[in-house]
Amino acid sequence: MLAAAGARGLTHRAVDAEAGVPTGTASNYFPSREALLGALAERIFERYAPDEAVLAELAGREPSLALVTDYLRYVVARTTREPDVTRALIELRLEAARRPELNRGLAAVLRQGYTDDVAFHVAAGLPGGAFEVALLHYAVDGLLLDLLTTSIDAGFDLDEVVSALVSRLVGGRGWAGSG
Repeated sequence: MLAAAGARGLTHRAVDAEAGVPTGTASNYFPSREALLGALAERIFERYAPDEAVLAELAGREPSLALVTDYLRYVVARTTREPDVTRALIELRLEAARRPELNRGLAAVLRQGYTDDVAFHVAAGLPGGAFEVALLHYAVDGLLLDLLTTSIDAGFDLDEVVSALVSRLVGGRGWAGSG
């Protein structure tokens, strides 16, 4: 609903109607708009959670640029598998820019995700560090925005784009491994 109607169209009544429940049900569970938006953010991140088996398989491989590329491919696949979920997150981020209460909570969740990604990256012995992980986040956020909204439609293969992002953003930082 958030992806289709935007944050402005997301009301307690609209949620009730979409869910087919009596009017007032959503407001019983989420007494404020901030509570409703916060709950949506939590649900989005639950749906984004990586498959532990995939992470274990990736973690069992030798550190390399190829491994970083495969990890990033997995991130892009997870976030584009259900485009409306990612569009909803984009809407939430835009709404958070206008609502300080939502901004604080969403910013904390996003920072924790980045911190977790850096920890995974470093623990796995992958090339690069916190700066490169931030660059990858910035690049993937832009890529997702382009893929899931009005695109520049440059015509490049998504797999090639992901490989180039890793190679150019991580590969040039003194990594001696092959990849």
